Amino acid sequence: MATTPAPITLPALPWPDNALDPVISANTISFHYGKHHKTYVDNLNKLIPGTEYADMPLEKIVTATAGKADKAGIFNNAAQIWNHTFFWACLTPGGGKPKGELMRAIDRDLGGLDKFKEKFAHDGVAQFGSGWVWLVAYDDDRIGIEKTPDAVTPMAEGKRCLLTIDVWEHAYYLDYQNRRPDFLTAVTGKLLNWDFAMQNFLRSG
Repeated sequence: MATTPAPITLPALPWPDNALDPVISANTISFHYGKHHKTYVDNLNKLIPGTEYADMPLEKIVTATAGKADKAGIFNNAAQIWNHTFFWACLTPGGGKPKGELMRAIDRDLGGLDKFKEKFAHDGVAQFGSGWVWLVAYDDDRIGIEKTPDAVTPMAEGKRCLLTIDVWEHAYYLDYQNRRPDFLTAVTGKLLNWDFAMQNFLRSG
């Protein structure tokens, strides 16, 4: 008897498990992606059958449930799937540098690349407990840094997310123990995918 495929799937990583060594180890990726990210997918697939969200794309589920206390379970799992998928795309071996219009925006709004790196890492450290730090673009193409708790994502508020770093403990504890500042400094300095950020910056809001 044929079975209905799960509506939400775990997307493939954009690189091999060991591609981000030594900044993020294959061991961390195995647990973070293979356990945590997968669990959010499994949980959401248990929560949405028979609901109005069953046939919605993931991003629509996130925006439709954001801020609704009675839909918190669906939102938390859907947003964490979206956040993690976005996070993996924000990372690339060897990193790179921003250029063109995005570099000009960083100079204009954030005081240059070095100040961006300092503030991005600082704000990620300052996020109390679990959460995320984001580089976002607003409707007027200004850019800024925001931090969000738990599964909250600026995408649900209609902002363009350019980059993010996960600051939940499971993102760094196997490699850095409680040294979140070291993790954020290393990822910000060595792994950010600026080509992906530029694609997000240039797309219409």
